[in-house]
This record gives sequence, C-alpha cells and structure tokens, in this order.
Amino acid sequence: MEVIYGLIPGMLLLGLAAVGVLFWAARSGQFDDLEGDGQRILLDDDIKPDDPRRFPGADVED
Repeated sequence: MEVIYGLIPGMLLLGLAAVGVLFWAARSGQFDDLEGDGQRILLDDDIKPDDPRRFPGADVED
C-alpha cells in the first residue's frame, strides 16, 4: 500500500510533463503541416546524384 503513495504523485508528474511537451510542440509549429509529408512521399522527383561513384547505375547529365 505504501508503494501507491509514491506511484500516484509520480504518475501525476509524468502526466503533467507529457501535457507540457504537447503544448510546447503545438506552440513551436510541429503540427502545422500534417498532410505535407504524406504527399511529398508520393511525388516522383528523380534526384540526380552528384557523385556517380556512390550510385554506379545512375547516369549523371552535365
């Protein structure tokens, strides 16, 4: 029973810390563009490598 007297304040502090991190993330703009990353992965942008030795099968046009 004595353990619960330590666990309850510990869980309250952990919960307050989680809420604090959530508010910090919301204020710093972490949730501004929720759709962008999902759409960017679908775009087919072929990036030409600068160093052909790193990607032997890729052709570099100069």
